[in-house]
Amino acid sequence: MKKPSIILIGAGGHARACIDVIEHLDTFSIAGLIGTKEELHHECMGYRVIALDSDLPELAKQYQYAIITVGQIESAHVRQRLYDKVLALGFKLPAIISSTAYVSRNAVVGDATIVMHGATVNAGANVGNNCIVNTHALIEHDAVVADHCHISTGVIVNGAACIGPGSFVGSGSIVKQSIVLGSNCVVGMGVSIRHHHAANSRILTSSKL
Repeated sequence: MKKPSIILIGAGGHARACIDVIEHLDTFSIAGLIGTKEELHHECMGYRVIALDSDLPELAKQYQYAIITVGQIESAHVRQRLYDKVLALGFKLPAIISSTAYVSRNAVVGDATIVMHGATVNAGANVGNNCIVNTHALIEHDAVVADHCHISTGVIVNGAACIGPGSFVGSGSIVKQSIVLGSNCVVGMGVSIRHHHAANSRILTSSKL
């Protein structure tokens, strides 16, 4: 049976990691990538950059599936803008879950979210739309990760913690159980979060006990 084609919107470093997950999963055939003018016609992991963002309306007539493969360091603005545009054009944006990840059948993973190699999403957890759950991240039971978040490599989001929309949690950070982060927060690398934080907080050092 022929695999459905999917286009990848973004052709940088994060796209390379996404390609590896999609190839390993073997559910979709990658038709090509969408990139910048400088990237056009170049190759990324053996796949050509076939078009620009401005070509997406035409591509929507050709392809049914797409995934956002632009990375997210701190701000979610670019990924959110692309998500809204692609959704409005009628693309289907499937969740992509690595075959080496574990997602409980009692968890929820939203559309356009990618769960990378070795990540775990445990029972009762809810991960929103257009998120990155990066390599070896752990989303524990009953935790909530809202739309457009990046949970970086090796992060631990403990039970019943809530990460607000558009937030970025840096590699190796730990969020204590039941802690709430507001929308658009930025957590630095290796930070321990022990207290609630309001929207737009920048948390670059670990909380005190």
